Amino acid sequence: MIAAYTSGLFLGFSLIVAIGAQNAFVLQQGLRGHHVFAVCLTCAISDALLIAAGVSGFGLISTRAPWLEPVMRYAGAAFLFAYALRNIIAVVQGQGSLKPADQPADQPAASLAATLAICLMLTWANPHVYLDTVVLLGSISTQYTGYEKGFALGAMTASFLFFFSLGYGARFLRPLFARPIAWRVLDVLIAAVMVAIGISLLV
Repeated sequence: MIAAYTSGLFLGFSLIVAIGAQNAFVLQQGLRGHHVFAVCLTCAISDALLIAAGVSGFGLISTRAPWLEPVMRYAGAAFLFAYALRNIIAVVQGQGSLKPADQPADQPAASLAATLAICLMLTWANPHVYLDTVVLLGSISTQYTGYEKGFALGAMTASFLFFFSLGYGARFLRPLFARPIAWRVLDVLIAAVMVAIGISLLV
């Protein structure tokens, strides 16, 4: 149970910490102090729902289609290697930092409804979120027969910890992540974790 939870926790962190539109939005809201709790909670709950769907769905399907598990396992490994390669390319090309347009600025606070609408759009309209949560985490959870819930709980914990840490810790991170080197180091660490997990799926 602990091994499944830990694996879900670290894999969840590795997937969610990658730079993207959703994380940039949470970072902006955190730095501006606008609806931070609501935004973080919306992102975390959305992830939890998708993770639960992926884990429960793949557990049921794998019992009815045994061939699906190894197919998804190898596909998951390939996806992890591709993810790691993308991060390495970003490091080599120096594309790891947030673009100037993503940098937070002093602006009037939008309404809560408008803010959450944007948050939900960035979360649910992004096809990568389904690959990460439903497909990838769902397929990997089948490696922990009988402990799928522990794996899912670990991944969900990672989402809650990450979003609330990013949202409320954003103003402290601004000086650090204004430097491209900080994002490059982060991308290298993510790539290393991805490769390690991908290899574990193949052996």
